[in-house]
Amino acid sequence: MEKRVVFKNRLLPYLLVAPQIIITIIFFIWPASQALFQSVLREDAFGLSSTFVGLENFREIFSSSIYLNSIYTTLVFSFSVAAIALSLALFLAVMADRTARAATMYKTFIIWPYAVAPAVSGVLWFFLFNPTIGMVAFFLKSIGVEWNHTLNGSQAMILVVIAAAWREISYNFLFFLAGLQAIPHSFIEAAAIDGAGPWRRFWTIVFPLLSPTLFFLIVVNIVYAFFDTFGVIHAITSGGPNYATNILVYKVYSDGFLNLDLGGSAAQSVILMIVVITLTVVQFRFIERKVHY
Repeated sequence: MEKRVVFKNRLLPYLLVAPQIIITIIFFIWPASQALFQSVLREDAFGLSSTFVGLENFREIFSSSIYLNSIYTTLVFSFSVAAIALSLALFLAVMADRTARAATMYKTFIIWPYAVAPAVSGVLWFFLFNPTIGMVAFFLKSIGVEWNHTLNGSQAMILVVIAAAWREISYNFLFFLAGLQAIPHSFIEAAAIDGAGPWRRFWTIVFPLLSPTLFFLIVVNIVYAFFDTFGVIHAITSGGPNYATNILVYKVYSDGFLNLDLGGSAAQSVILMIVVITLTVVQFRFIERKVHY
């Protein structure tokens, strides 16, 4: 029989949740309200004077070809990172689930990259692909591929996608492995007895049962690519060359801190906030649906 906890002191529950509420107000609600307020203002570079302009900042950014190109770049970057990180993580999780010898060591080595900060990950891949001293760039040159991501926009995009996906593979691996280990082996054994091969067993039994985990990870990976890859972009390309890797979150930084367009940068951050809220709502609606079914 479950024992129910009763708080006799009416103030105690509020004291217990107070630290989380304070952190949420300071680091989310207050900055979000400031961004909403500044998005309808036009301020000077030093923030000493401001003029109410309504939705003019939003009209300007959506009429800017650089911002529209940044949206396209972000979509390409985000879906590329999610596709690579998810597919490789699923493959490694399937292999790890089948591994009998040295399984713990194998799983530990795969998980390690997640402990690396995005900026450090960016610096690591920058040096590997550096056109002058990079080992990978030297190998590519030896097989006839001229690599210089500082001048070639396509190569710069490939590099930042690899750097961002490499770190996220470990995160996806943990969820996929947990999902695979939660699937009853009796299902797979029954299919094997019926004559289904490994490939058919995976697509007809394992993959459908992993679909809730997969949907969750798709949303998480897209959010990660939208927001948590600033350090990777900043360390490797700084949004270049010629805006080839200038994703939305980096454009907020460059417009606000480098170009000192405070109103335009705030409007862009509001748009990003709407995007992440929309993705979160979609994710929770999907989870609620699964729970009801």
